[in-house]
Amino acid sequence: MKKLGLMVCTNSAIDYIEHDIDVRVVRSTILLGDQEYVDYEELTADKFYDKLEEDTSLFPRTSMASTGKMLEFYEDLKAEGCDTILFVTISSNMSGIYDNAVLASKMIDGVDIHVFDSKTVGYIECKMIFTAYEGYKAGKTIDQILEDLRYIRDNNKIYFAVSDLRYLVKNGRLTNAQAIMANVLKIKPLLEINEEGKVVSIEKIRTFKKAVNRVIAKFIDETKDFEVEPFIIHANNPETAEYIKNVVLEKRPEYKTINDYLLTPAVGAHSGPKAITIGYLKIRK
Repeated sequence: MKKLGLMVCTNSAIDYIEHDIDVRVVRSTILLGDQEYVDYEELTADKFYDKLEEDTSLFPRTSMASTGKMLEFYEDLKAEGCDTILFVTISSNMSGIYDNAVLASKMIDGVDIHVFDSKTVGYIECKMIFTAYEGYKAGKTIDQILEDLRYIRDNNKIYFAVSDLRYLVKNGRLTNAQAIMANVLKIKPLLEINEEGKVVSIEKIRTFKKAVNRVIAKFIDETKDFEVEPFIIHANNPETAEYIKNVVLEKRPEYKTINDYLLTPAVGAHSGPKAITIGYLKIRK
């Protein structure tokens, strides 16, 4: 491997994390009312969530990059001298980006392309890309880098709560049956991203506040026997993020600090405003 080209999808929210690596971001389009916006470039998280809160009748949708657009990224990297390309995508069970990326990889010769299904969304995708870059700089082979990414994929967990289930339901992330039950009973379920990379409801909880506290309790209980990197991801909900940090750090002062990251509009369109997660990555020994 002479030169490694790095790609990640917009769902990683890498734009909101300071970094100095050369990584190409494959962006989705946000459809909001009769307007279309390229994620981050034309609509940032703060403006997106403000729009949703100002007009609750707005219902966002997303459109992923085409196979042809992904092929353009591959061709550009090849032209820049990359003989190997690594593209980390959102879970293939949440979006068709992975399938489109694989299809595009079959349309070009002369470059070794690896499309990696993160089976998650958000910060962990960024962690994978940063880890891949560090491995490349350290002289690792692509197989060694992929092994590092598989460790991250298989050793992280995300629990989350949403303030409004409509977004998950209308975008097909939860079944209608679950939605009807939740709306009738006013339930704010505890959700997780499972090993298959799917969003599933694992507990029924009456209020958003209780769901947040249950997210914290699950995190505290699950991480008591091993060392982790904790993180919070939120849809423009810094107050709840700060609350979670304070509760967790009181019980686990050894963490010192917990970083929090934004959900970019391409993900927030499905979770809705105020959604919040706490997750962890097991530290590799």
